[in-house]
Amino acid sequence: MSIAIACGGTGGHIFPGIAVANVLKKYGKEVVLWLSGRNVEKLTIHDWNGPVILTRSMGLPGTFSLKTVHAVIAMAHSMYECFSIMKNHPPEAILAMGGYGSVGPVLAGKILNIPIVLHEANVVPGRAISMLAPLAKTVAISFEATAQYFKHTQTVFTGFPIRQFAQEKLDAPLKPDYFTILVTGGSQGAHRLNEITSEAIVQLHNSKKPVQVIHITGIADEKMIRAKYEASGVTHVVYPFSTEMGKIYYTAHFAITRAGAGTCMELTACKLPALLVPLPYAPRDHQTANARIMQTAGHDMVPESQLTIQWLVNYIEQLLRNPDKLRQMKQRLSASNIVVPDAAERIAMVVMKNIPPYK
Repeated sequence: MSIAIACGGTGGHIFPGIAVANVLKKYGKEVVLWLSGRNVEKLTIHDWNGPVILTRSMGLPGTFSLKTVHAVIAMAHSMYECFSIMKNHPPEAILAMGGYGSVGPVLAGKILNIPIVLHEANVVPGRAISMLAPLAKTVAISFEATAQYFKHTQTVFTGFPIRQFAQEKLDAPLKPDYFTILVTGGSQGAHRLNEITSEAIVQLHNSKKPVQVIHITGIADEKMIRAKYEASGVTHVVYPFSTEMGKIYYTAHFAITRAGAGTCMELTACKLPALLVPLPYAPRDHQTANARIMQTAGHDMVPESQLTIQWLVNYIEQLLRNPDKLRQMKQRLSASNIVVPDAAERIAMVVMKNIPPYK
């Protein structure tokens, strides 16, 4: 029998799911990843050595529309597919990492009386985990403050399971004496963030500031951002997506990113100071809640509504003039206890404790 980990949708669900899966495999457990079949998932499972099951599902839009009907139908199909597979090959337990990709496997597992453990990555729970929590044995949480949202479900503080990175630098054509800025909007990119940051970096370059950029654009904006830097002469490395995030974190001096829980935790673990720009239309504004807690660890935050090209130019110029600020941010990150180094191990233990004894 296997353990099913439902972690489809984005890298923010898949990467922590794989981190836990690798721990479970060390304990001799067979693990199957249950994904939703999105194209971005192919990019994020490059180092996963194990079986994968794809189910059809869609996320619910923020407001009711025809897409809502399609999403509900897709979720029903997903649940039926999951039920059909699990009925013939029931897993010992299901760990769901959140997002719409968790709904089908969890609902099917509940019908079949399979133990369910959930993991909530963000400070404010997402819609999927909130909806599924009454069906679960336990909800593992990344932030202690999250417990207040689960009044009728057992929670356990585990922290957020992050990927392990070697402290190696990126082999890329960058200048050793330039201030290196990482820009990333997560595994899918962020168009507005791409536009503002690229324009600000070009302006800084034109004013002879020693800046260069590692920019992870997402697939849609790669050509546009690359062409902009090439035309302006900015020293740059542009990727639509990267499998070398550890090397990138240890190469950059500063990051400008969204505030998904996974990105925030990885930045903090690698002690890379960041300006966090929460996704303004994230469900329940969970990225703003993440960013506010991350400010206590040493990062900065600005709402996207206040982020303009000139504001960002001024902000980066202040960093260049005042290296002590960057040093202080790194010191605060080093002293922070937000990252739980053995989070994946803790979650794996929660899952195994919920596996019933079989005769």
